[in-house]
Parts: sequence; structure tokens; C-alpha cells
Amino acid sequence: MTTAHEVINPATEQVVTSVRLCSVDETDAAIARAVRAQRSWQALAPAERGRLLRRFAAAVDAAIEDLAWLEVRNSGHTIGNARGEAANVRDVLEYYAAAPDRLFGRQIPVAGGVNITFQEPLGVVGVIVPWNFPMPIAAWGFAPALAAGNAVVLKPAELTPLTAVRIGELALEAGLPDGLLQILPGRGAVVGERFVTHPDVRKVVFTGSTEVGRRIMAGCASQVKRVTLELGGKSANIVFADADLERAAATAPYGVFDNAGQDCCARSRILVQRNVYDRFMELLEPAVRGVVVGDPTDEKTEMGPLISAAHRAKVAGYVPDGAPVAFQGEAPAGSGFWFPPTVLTPDPADPAFAEEVFGPVVAVVPFEDEADAVRIANDTAYGLAGSIWTRDVARALRVSRAVEAGNLSVNSHSSVRYNTPFGGFKQSGLGRELGPDAVDAFTETKNVFIPTSADA
Repeated sequence: MTTAHEVINPATEQVVTSVRLCSVDETDAAIARAVRAQRSWQALAPAERGRLLRRFAAAVDAAIEDLAWLEVRNSGHTIGNARGEAANVRDVLEYYAAAPDRLFGRQIPVAGGVNITFQEPLGVVGVIVPWNFPMPIAAWGFAPALAAGNAVVLKPAELTPLTAVRIGELALEAGLPDGLLQILPGRGAVVGERFVTHPDVRKVVFTGSTEVGRRIMAGCASQVKRVTLELGGKSANIVFADADLERAAATAPYGVFDNAGQDCCARSRILVQRNVYDRFMELLEPAVRGVVVGDPTDEKTEMGPLISAAHRAKVAGYVPDGAPVAFQGEAPAGSGFWFPPTVLTPDPADPAFAEEVFGPVVAVVPFEDEADAVRIANDTAYGLAGSIWTRDVARALRVSRAVEAGNLSVNSHSSVRYNTPFGGFKQSGLGRELGPDAVDAFTETKNVFIPTSADA
């Protein structure tokens, strides 16, 4: 039975609109349309596919402001962040629009003939998008998949479907074939599960919790179906005694409280060398209290609300009465799912230090030396991102190699660029998105031998 979902503005708790959710039968029909659309898309000349993707990027570019304000209402993102996220969709499309002409095979020297390879599209790809970054994460899946010659069926999160629906409309307005990119709002147990079980969906791309990622991986295994998984994180921000402490402390809040901490890459564990720990905390407090939390439509706002009442309750569970709160920032009272930026000084066994909070809560602990910092940083099931603060280039390189994480930055908190690979170690995921190699993850390598002698 088809149902509808009320979309709530997390800053006001007001209903924005109601979105119709797809049934299993509608999902099957969409996948059938995608199969037909993919065949015609694959038959287009590579240059034509690239041209249409550039038109798609141009359509997104023209709609950046509208997409941004839609995201503000739907997700509670600050308007500044939302503009950047919409621009990222455009940039990712432009980047992968060059890929169809560059899907090079190889000529491999063999005896008795010529051996060549081709990169063939998989067919239909199912993309399952989370609620924390609805626009960019959708593009990270559909842009390289389309560039490789596939069709895409995309399920946005139930809480945040609006920008995905609009991007699907922009694809049609730009001239992409009907059925090539379809947006299917629906429940994970209905639409997402059908992506896993339907034999015509040849790959599933999922971003979300590690728990759900494990279930998707297990379901896909029954069909030997490909997966790309971008899952949880509990990233470390490692501050050595020789670092620029003023800069490290000033930027630390933005490494974890961006998007209200609802970020798999959030540096939610700050590890500080013991002999500068007290000084770092002195510098961190004004930086945290200075984070501007409030109305996401205000250009000056730096942090908005959490996504829902249920998620706010989950985050609050990590800061019970008696929690080791060092200090907190401010958050609005009244309507909206607000939670203040919070700094804890817990025992390393505390759940707030060990588990992914996915909210504006950061735990700070001291370490003794380089080996101790690496040990603490790696003492987690996750391995997505992290930062290393030091003036010693050799140490920066040593620690970068030693920390088990897929995306590290030195003296900064950068994690994701559309032209570099992104993904995690351990239970933070499987495979890589973005960068020059992402298109290969949406293709099969076909090997062809052509004999040139009678003896071959």
C-alpha cells in the first residue's frame, strides 16, 4: 500500500510538505524503465553522454539558490552550507561529464594475436542516500554511475527527499532520457530492500549506518551483487605539543560541529598531547562558545538544528546528568530540534568517546607520545577520517601512514574533494567514491582476444 510522509522543517517543527512513498510494485516498474533507458543510454556516443551530463550540470547551476533554500527548509542546514552542497552537485557532474570519453581499455601484449579490454557498464545501479547530506551524497553516486553508462534508481532518506526529487526533475529538463535517473522516495524496508533483492539492480551504493550497511552487504551477497558502502565514523583530531595550538583550537569546533555534528567525518575525538592539554582546553572553550547556533536562514549562522526529535533524544543520551561536561555553547530555546555544542572530558571507555554520536558532542582526552596517539586513534571499529596537527613534517607523514583511516588531513579538517578518492577503512565502509577512479567501480572489465596467426 502506498503511503505518504510528512516532511518536517527541523528548525521550526512545521510541516513543509507531504511526499508520496513508493511501493514495491512501483519500485519494480521503475527498475524496468531503468533497464530500458540504460540500453539506449549505453548506445549513445560517449561524447553525447558527456554533453548531456554537462547540460545537467548547467541546469543544477541555474537552480543552486532554489536547491539551497529547499535544503534549508527540509534539512535545517545553514544557508551557507546548503549553497555549497548544491554547488558540489554541479561540480561533481561537471567532473564526471569528462569521463565517458575517457573510459579507456588496454591493449595487452600476448602471443599470437591482439588482446584488448573494454570497460562495460553494469546496467542499473541503486543508490540509497542518507539524510545528513542529501544533495552531495546523491551526486557522488549517480554522477559516476551515469558517466559509466548506467541507469540509476535513487532512494532518498524519508526525512529529506525534497532536493533529490528536484534534482531528478532537473535531469529531465536537461534532456537526460526518461527513466535514466529516477528518484524513488520510500521506506528503506520497501524501496531500499528491493534494490538489494531485485536481480536487475546490478550494484547498490549505500551511505548510512554500519549496522544497516552490514545487512545490505549480506543481502547483496546472495546475488554476488556489487556494493559500495560509506558507513560510520569516529574520527580522531590529533593535536601534538608542537602544533599551532591557537589555530588547532580555533578550528576544532568546525571539524566536529559542522552540520550539527551529523557528519560521518566529524572529528568527534580530540586527542591532545598531555603537556599542552590544559592550554589547549583554555583555547578551545572560547572557540566552542563562539559557534553561532541558530536560524539556518540567517547568513551568520554556523550551526543549525538536529534533523528530528528522535535524533535529538539519541544525542542527548550521550550527555546524561552527571556527564563530564567541560563546557557547552549556546542553542536556541523553543521550537526546533536544537542541541548545544558540547565538549566532554570522558574516560576512554565512555560511550561518548567510543561510539558515533552523530551530533554536536566532542570528547577530549590526553595522550603521552606519538605511539600513544596512534594507539588511541586506532582503537575503534571505524576508520573514515581524521586530522593531525603538528609542525613536524616527518611526524605528519609517519602518523598519516600509521592511522587506520581513509581520509586524513594535516593541520586542517578537509575530508572530501570531488576530484580525490573518499572512503573508509574497517567498518567505515567498502570501496571508494569520487576521484578519477570512481567510474571504474561502475563498470565491468571485458577482455577480448583477436588471433592474428593460424597457430593462436
